[in-house]
Amino acid sequence: MPTTATEIPTDAEAADRSGITIRNPRSGEVLWTVAEAQPDAVTRAVEVARSAAADWASTAPAERGAALRNAARALDVAAGELAGLNASETGRPVEESLAGIAAGVSTLEQYAELGPVHRGLSLRGNQLASDYTVAEPRGVAALLTPWNDPVAVACGLIGAALVTGNTVVHKPSERCPRLGEALGEVLSAAFPAGVFQTVTGGAGVGALLAQSGADVIAHVGSSAAGANIARAGAMTGAHVIRENGGNDPLLVDRDVDPVWAAEQAAMGAFSNSGQICVAVERIYVHEAIAAEFCAALEAEAALRNGDGTVAPLVDERMRDAVHAHVTDALEKGAHALEGGLLPDGPGAFYPATVLTGCTDSMEVMTEETFGPVAPVQVVKTFDDGLRLACSGKYGLAATVLSGNIAHIQQAVAALPVGTVKINEVFGGAPGGAAQPRGISGAGFGYGPELLDEFSRVKVVHIAAPPEAAPQKDRP
Repeated sequence: MPTTATEIPTDAEAADRSGITIRNPRSGEVLWTVAEAQPDAVTRAVEVARSAAADWASTAPAERGAALRNAARALDVAAGELAGLNASETGRPVEESLAGIAAGVSTLEQYAELGPVHRGLSLRGNQLASDYTVAEPRGVAALLTPWNDPVAVACGLIGAALVTGNTVVHKPSERCPRLGEALGEVLSAAFPAGVFQTVTGGAGVGALLAQSGADVIAHVGSSAAGANIARAGAMTGAHVIRENGGNDPLLVDRDVDPVWAAEQAAMGAFSNSGQICVAVERIYVHEAIAAEFCAALEAEAALRNGDGTVAPLVDERMRDAVHAHVTDALEKGAHALEGGLLPDGPGAFYPATVLTGCTDSMEVMTEETFGPVAPVQVVKTFDDGLRLACSGKYGLAATVLSGNIAHIQQAVAALPVGTVKINEVFGGAPGGAAQPRGISGAGFGYGPELLDEFSRVKVVHIAAPPEAAPQKDRP
């Protein structure tokens, strides 16, 4: 995910601390300016979290779960206000913003249930001894979260960190700071003082928080920022959890319905204007169905452009980055079946775009574009497509559309990613978790396994003492 709240410079002092000015991505008008946390405020937040850590760690897990349920209820009550802020700051439609907040509520409720039953393991040893493991909180958790689904993503990390007994300092993206502040106000009321705090700011604040000595750092954002955070964690000894950028491939086999495949591709590439971590970023389609597939995908994009359902990108900086990738592809020989031009008028809108004739020399095929762009490369065989899908430095997710079980099994075994999706670009069972690979991150970012990421394990061995030696009679 490019250019998120956690783009951390090498020198934190270089950050501009004059405040964050937010423009409405639909109209371009200035909405407000939000002050950035000063260095001493970041330091103080971590100190307060540290002072509250022992009491919160000793709080009964069931009581922590109850607090999380209270936070979920408060979030549900505030959903309308938060959805309005989300729409204003990021351009995401209110209906989609509400869906993201509902997902956040569900996630908090899920961790409220999972936390109290998060358990250790019994170990096999001497029959007359006891051996087991105990999960303990790591301490202070620094959470740096993105703007593209700001409530749902934040609630996952916040919920898992708090219910396992950690205290939290949360930095939301500087692209939705007012929403981040409001979310913090809603959630913090459910917890004792100092257990959950919010600091706002951009790259410099993120750098300070990553270097603050927190015991665990969780980050969802770009790979460049994630690499800096990993380096900071290596220096401080913090445990680091990262879900970073992706360049997720979609592989379309010759035996599938090309119109249905195009619908899946459009959903994966154009939903939330392509601003989804696991969006379809590059498409490899078998030549046997390529013509029908591309025609149907062009129609899907034209439909979205015609009815105005493509929301704006988060800001003009993001739009410029997306258009630079498209321009690079066109200059290197790609053809735009639909879109590809900067629209007139205010705001950060960008059309749903379909590019054909793409090759691996183009940035749209090798980097994360993070916009409503569907670049297509035609391949002669499934093996050719799989080889290309396996290439690159990212390892977040991949999708395969095929009715050939041998090809499906081959793809599952070969794809070097954390998540493989077969015949559905989005979906999956609740509680699913994966470990990103390559520069896409490390550690479990969701599901029950996230509780393990926020915990450290202590092994306990208890043996009976030897029988006491008989005492000699004393005079």
